[in-house]
Amino acid sequence: MSLKINSNAPNFEAETTHGKIDFYEWAGNNWVILFSHPKNFTPVCTTELGSLEGLKDEFDKRGVKIIGLSVDPVEDHTKWSEDILDVTGHKPSYPLIGDKFLEVSKLYRMLPSSLNATYEGRTPIDNQTVRNVFIIDPNKKIKLILAYPMSTGRNFQEILRVVDSLQLTDEYKVATPADWKQGEDVIIVPAVKDEEAKKIFPGGWNAKKPYLRVVKNPKS
Repeated sequence: MSLKINSNAPNFEAETTHGKIDFYEWAGNNWVILFSHPKNFTPVCTTELGSLEGLKDEFDKRGVKIIGLSVDPVEDHTKWSEDILDVTGHKPSYPLIGDKFLEVSKLYRMLPSSLNATYEGRTPIDNQTVRNVFIIDPNKKIKLILAYPMSTGRNFQEILRVVDSLQLTDEYKVATPADWKQGEDVIIVPAVKDEEAKKIFPGGWNAKKPYLRVVKNPKS
């Protein structure tokens, strides 16, 4: 079975560039971004790892921990990090999982659980489905799953925007509209009826439709 939004994020132990970790213990009570790669020394992934490091301060401000995964040994990750620094100007300071036995990739349904193989002899094409982003909340629930083709680099500004939305909507009874950015107006969720909404949002709202009530961002 595939993982879905609000599924429990599976726990695991793994070797990383920061040593062996228990994922739940490492995550603690933080939000987490887990993003995966089919192989080290691949061109698009090289740019992605550096790009995310360049935004790490923004994720830190939001209490989000970052962890990467690639289907290769940890020793190769260390060598790859030098290339990433050379190409992007950023060397990953977050941990990178060495998934040489494909255990985490299979646990997170990025590769078939029945697959009997290791990283050895496998090409990026063999592992092309290991191109996911998972956003996991402090309760270890998966809140977002994105899967990218190998030819398309990930937009980490968009992932940062999604984190802002998830954290806001986790705290308040609101949802965010298309193309929303931090600070902009939001939508009162349908589960909140008008009488309750008057208490929560005493400043009122703009009812564009009976089911679409736009209100000021409660954090503005």
